[in-house]
Amino acid sequence: MIIAIDGPAASGKGTLARNLARHFGLPHLDTGLLYRATARALMDDCHDFADQDAAVAAARGLALTGFDENLLRGHEMAEAASIVAAIPEVRAALIELQRGFARSPGGAVLDGRDIGTVICPEACPKIFVTASVEARATRRALELRSQGDKADYAAVLADIVRRDERDINRAAAPLMAATDAIVLDTTTLDAEAAFQAALAIVMGRAPRRASAAGQQGSASSVGF
Repeated sequence: MIIAIDGPAASGKGTLARNLARHFGLPHLDTGLLYRATARALMDDCHDFADQDAAVAAARGLALTGFDENLLRGHEMAEAASIVAAIPEVRAALIELQRGFARSPGGAVLDGRDIGTVICPEACPKIFVTASVEARATRRALELRSQGDKADYAAVLADIVRRDERDINRAAAPLMAATDAIVLDTTTLDAEAAFQAALAIVMGRAPRRASAAGQQGSASSVGF
């Protein structure tokens, strides 16, 4: 069973994906982590984020282990990852890495922006998580403040609007819901309510496989 979770920044897709993976005992991959790690590699080597050749080389050199999560958190890395993710050649370089993870025995949960449309079009179920831009900005500002960042709501809101536009309008794998995805609006939902709603979607779309997966062991997670 491959569960594809897509959605814009701060929609709650990452928390939702981790909770579903834990519930069903499936490995989890936050694919945004791959783009952050690519951007981090460029930053460490003093390359411009728009340096296509350097970005592709960094993406090809990634593995799914050994990430330092502390270096990949925060506003700066989120913005950098959004720039790198808009490079078609970088996305192409990371496709097989993600697809290989999705082929894990028993399945996997992947969250990102093009899982259901490009990476795993065969996934079932597919959930597109969304929320109002105001709700997402509030969540992100609270998250950043909890990490010691003096986040300004207006600046966070502007950043999310800018990232949405970049993700939706990029030439390669633009952010959109797959035609067979179920849209889950989390604007008024907390993490538990969102999880229960997503769980109902999974059980409704793939009840037999979901039931079997739920009997497996504990989940592993690649992401943050």
